[in-house]
Amino acid sequence: MSNREERRARARQERRGRSAPASRPVVARSSRTMNEYDLQERSRRLTEESGEPWTPSGSTDDGSDHSHATGSSRHSFRWWIRVACWALIALSAIAFLVAMWLPSHPLWLIIVVSVAFALGVMSLFFISRDPSSNPRLDDNGTAV
Repeated sequence: MSNREERRARARQERRGRSAPASRPVVARSSRTMNEYDLQERSRRLTEESGEPWTPSGSTDDGSDHSHATGSSRHSFRWWIRVACWALIALSAIAFLVAMWLPSHPLWLIIVVSVAFALGVMSLFFISRDPSSNPRLDDNGTAV
């Protein structure tokens, strides 16, 4: 039984007056994995081009540079600011818990701790990186 996406693609093509190709299954655009048909086609093309037998490599490297994923020792300025923001959030949360258990806590202390927490959270929105550079998101922005 065909899945919903295949049925919808077939219905779209029938509305346009074209019949759906039966030889190649419809693949989700947001899918980062290749289906069996694409792998067989790639194998056939590589065999025709090089003349030597194709063997699967098992590599998922798409050629893009992910220096942050390889453990680069040099971090950007934005990375250090992000670390400082998270440290501010953690320290203000700890300070708030400590201030909660003090027998008498001045109002200015609670205000300072609350403002520090709010500034840390709000600054994360301004220094966050572009979602398109996140390798753990698919084309729709869904976590993989």
